[in-house]
Amino acid sequence: MTETQAPRVAVVTGAGSGIGRAVARLMLAEGWSVTLAGRREAPLKETAADHAGALVVPCDVTQPDGVAHLFEETRRRWGRVDVLFNNAGIFGPSGSVDEMDLAGWESTLAVNVTGAMLCAAEAVRTMKAQEPRGGRIINNGSISAHSPRPLSVAYTVSKHAISGLTKSIELDGRPYGISCGQIDIGNTRTEIMDTIGVGSGALQADGSRRVEPMFPVEDAARAVLLMAGMPPSANVGSLLVTAAGMPFIGRG
Repeated sequence: MTETQAPRVAVVTGAGSGIGRAVARLMLAEGWSVTLAGRREAPLKETAADHAGALVVPCDVTQPDGVAHLFEETRRRWGRVDVLFNNAGIFGPSGSVDEMDLAGWESTLAVNVTGAMLCAAEAVRTMKAQEPRGGRIINNGSISAHSPRPLSVAYTVSKHAISGLTKSIELDGRPYGISCGQIDIGNTRTEIMDTIGVGSGALQADGSRRVEPMFPVEDAARAVLLMAGMPPSANVGSLLVTAAGMPFIGRG
């Protein structure tokens, strides 16, 4: 960015923890203006750390009015949106399809799929209308978009759906200079890794448990920044980043 260029503007959902927090902090450090979204204000403020380039907007991504407000506030503060990092998500309930609680299934899809769709829709509307037109959406998928873990049907289905959302946005956004890509991350060191027991013994396909390698979340953030910083003439449609040596290829 030159001295005459305005900072690029990003919206990061799920910015109160994990990958979202690491991405937001890295973007701020690299000179981006960043709107931080998440359900709880206190963790968002902790991420922002009073940075002049940060705007904190609490938001439940499953609520259309809340998502519309998120982008309204972003436009009011920064004037445009260059990048959406569609990151908010939950792991949801553990179980096979016959064991799945309907409420858990629906809540997982509401956050991971409907929430991502609502945020993407508002981003696209903004990117179509702004001058100069266009922008980029980066959807946070998962290696579960390629290969599931045992007893993760709700989460796995939601991440397969993100792949379809990504491809559809990329296709439909072409006439407007809007690109979309997906990053699929495996075993970066975040809170969700404790949920599924990666560090203490994650369930494998053969029923055993295995301690799996992890990698720093800051490295995952650098991968997202690589995608975000591509020029409008290029797009990273799909990027897979895993901990070295994790049981993904030949999982189990």
